[in-house]
Amino acid sequence: MKNGIHPDYHPVVFQDSSTGSTFLTRSTVVSDRSIDWEDGNRYPLVVVDVTNESHPFWTGAARLMDTAGRVEKFERRYGKRAR
Repeated sequence: MKNGIHPDYHPVVFQDSSTGSTFLTRSTVVSDRSIDWEDGNRYPLVVVDVTNESHPFWTGAARLMDTAGRVEKFERRYGKRAR
């Protein structure tokens, strides 16, 4: 890699705002907040709205849309299309 053209890639702690769960990873994001991690080091803290801990798809709380009857409802409303 060329020097001086890439952003700083460093350890960062991400925290889910709804569940409070945290995880340490590497990122280029910068933050003015910081947190003391389990290993005794201090890392930048980034609070995010959704992670795998709170996303409905990963938690199994996903809502299923009622897709049955949507075509029939459209045809009742607008009529069948002539072929």
